[in-house]
Amino acid sequence: MNVVDSSAWLSYFSGDANAASFSRPIENLEKLIVPSITITEVFKCVFRQRGEGLALECIAHMEQGKVVPLDASLAIHAAHYGIEYKLPLADSIIYATAQKFDALVWTQDGDFERLEGVKYFSKNKHT
Repeated sequence: MNVVDSSAWLSYFSGDANAASFSRPIENLEKLIVPSITITEVFKCVFRQRGEGLALECIAHMEQGKVVPLDASLAIHAAHYGIEYKLPLADSIIYATAQKFDALVWTQDGDFERLEGVKYFSKNKHT
Protein backbone atom coordinates (compact mmCIF):
# COMPACT_ATOMS: atom_id res chain seq x y z
CA MET A 1 0.00 0.00 0.00
CA ASN A 2 1.13 3.56 -0.71
CA VAL A 3 0.40 6.95 0.83
CA VAL A 4 1.53 9.92 -1.25
CA ASP A 5 2.29 13.08 0.72
CA SER A 6 0.94 16.43 -0.47
CA SER A 7 4.42 17.54 -1.60
CA ALA A 8 4.67 14.48 -3.82
CA TRP A 9 1.20 15.01 -5.31
CA LEU A 10 2.13 18.60 -6.13
CA SER A 11 5.40 17.43 -7.70
CA TYR A 12 3.50 14.91 -9.83
CA PHE A 13 0.84 17.40 -10.95
CA SER A 14 3.42 20.08 -11.78
CA GLY A 15 5.66 17.71 -13.70
CA ASP A 16 8.77 18.86 -11.84
CA ALA A 17 12.08 17.00 -11.57
CA ASN A 18 10.71 14.47 -9.04
CA ALA A 19 7.37 13.83 -10.76
CA ALA A 20 8.48 10.55 -12.32
CA SER A 21 9.53 9.25 -8.90
CA PHE A 22 5.94 9.58 -7.69
CA SER A 23 4.14 8.31 -10.78
CA ARG A 24 4.35 4.62 -9.80
CA PRO A 25 2.55 4.90 -6.44
CA ILE A 26 0.08 7.51 -7.74
CA GLU A 27 -0.89 5.52 -10.81
CA ASN A 28 -1.20 2.21 -8.92
CA LEU A 29 -4.74 3.01 -7.86
CA GLU A 30 -5.44 -0.38 -6.27
CA LYS A 31 -2.74 0.31 -3.66
CA LEU A 32 -3.23 4.06 -3.29
CA ILE A 33 -4.34 5.37 0.12
CA VAL A 34 -5.28 9.07 0.17
CA PRO A 35 -5.45 10.79 3.57
CA SER A 36 -8.20 13.41 3.40
CA ILE A 37 -5.76 16.07 4.66
CA THR A 38 -3.75 15.70 1.44
CA ILE A 39 -6.87 16.63 -0.52
CA THR A 40 -7.13 19.81 1.56
CA GLU A 41 -3.48 20.73 1.08
CA VAL A 42 -3.32 19.96 -2.63
CA PHE A 43 -6.62 21.69 -3.42
CA LYS A 44 -5.57 24.82 -1.51
CA CYS A 45 -2.18 25.04 -3.23
CA VAL A 46 -3.42 24.37 -6.78
CA PHE A 47 -6.45 26.62 -6.34
CA ARG A 48 -4.26 29.49 -5.12
CA GLN A 49 -1.73 29.08 -7.95
CA ARG A 50 -3.76 27.83 -10.92
CA GLY A 51 -7.47 28.25 -10.15
CA GLU A 52 -10.39 26.19 -8.96
CA GLY A 53 -10.95 24.26 -12.18
CA LEU A 54 -7.49 22.71 -12.23
CA ALA A 55 -7.65 22.15 -8.47
CA LEU A 56 -10.87 20.15 -8.91
CA GLU A 57 -9.27 18.09 -11.70
CA CYS A 58 -6.36 17.23 -9.40
CA ILE A 59 -8.71 16.20 -6.61
CA ALA A 60 -10.72 14.02 -9.01
CA HIS A 61 -7.52 12.10 -9.73
CA MET A 62 -6.70 11.78 -6.04
CA GLU A 63 -10.19 10.44 -5.30
CA GLN A 64 -9.53 7.45 -7.54
CA GLY A 65 -7.52 6.01 -4.64
CA LYS A 66 -9.01 4.99 -1.29
CA VAL A 67 -9.74 8.27 0.52
CA VAL A 68 -9.36 7.92 4.29
CA PRO A 69 -11.20 10.48 6.41
CA LEU A 70 -9.82 11.70 9.71
CA ASP A 71 -11.75 9.98 12.49
CA ALA A 72 -11.19 10.08 16.26
CA SER A 73 -8.94 7.02 16.37
CA LEU A 74 -6.74 8.26 13.54
CA ALA A 75 -6.61 11.73 15.14
CA ILE A 76 -5.34 10.26 18.41
CA HIS A 77 -2.68 8.21 16.64
CA ALA A 78 -1.66 11.30 14.66
CA ALA A 79 -1.26 13.26 17.88
CA HIS A 80 1.01 10.54 19.26
CA TYR A 81 3.17 10.55 16.12
CA GLY A 82 3.24 14.33 16.13
CA ILE A 83 4.61 14.39 19.66
CA GLU A 84 6.96 11.42 19.24
CA TYR A 85 8.48 12.57 15.95
CA LYS A 86 7.86 16.33 16.25
CA LEU A 87 5.75 16.33 13.08
CA PRO A 88 3.52 19.19 11.95
CA LEU A 89 -0.20 18.42 12.17
CA ALA A 90 -0.84 17.47 8.54
CA ASP A 91 2.31 15.33 8.41
CA SER A 92 1.31 13.50 11.58
CA ILE A 93 -2.10 12.69 10.05
CA ILE A 94 -0.47 11.46 6.84
CA TYR A 95 2.00 9.31 8.78
CA ALA A 96 -0.72 7.90 11.06
CA THR A 97 -2.80 7.00 8.00
CA ALA A 98 0.16 5.21 6.44
CA GLN A 99 0.83 3.32 9.66
CA LYS A 100 -2.83 2.26 9.93
CA PHE A 101 -2.70 0.67 6.46
CA ASP A 102 0.91 -0.56 6.70
CA ALA A 103 1.65 1.69 3.74
CA LEU A 104 4.81 3.31 2.46
CA VAL A 105 4.84 7.13 2.53
CA TRP A 106 6.14 8.70 -0.71
CA THR A 107 7.36 12.24 -0.16
CA GLN A 108 9.83 15.03 -0.77
CA ASP A 109 8.99 16.67 2.57
CA GLY A 110 12.05 16.66 4.83
CA ASP A 111 9.89 16.19 7.95
CA PHE A 112 9.46 12.54 6.92
CA GLU A 113 13.03 11.82 5.87
CA ARG A 114 14.17 10.10 9.07
CA LEU A 115 11.04 8.00 9.67
CA GLU A 116 10.61 4.30 8.98
CA GLY A 117 8.27 3.33 6.18
CA VAL A 118 9.09 6.38 4.09
CA LYS A 119 10.41 6.68 0.54
CA TYR A 120 12.00 10.13 0.55
CA PHE A 121 13.19 12.06 -2.52
CA SER A 122 15.16 15.26 -2.04
CA LYS A 123 13.63 18.31 -3.72
CA ASN A 124 15.48 19.49 -6.77
CA LYS A 125 16.75 22.98 -6.00
CA HIS A 126 16.27 24.07 -9.61
CA THR A 127 12.52 23.47 -9.93
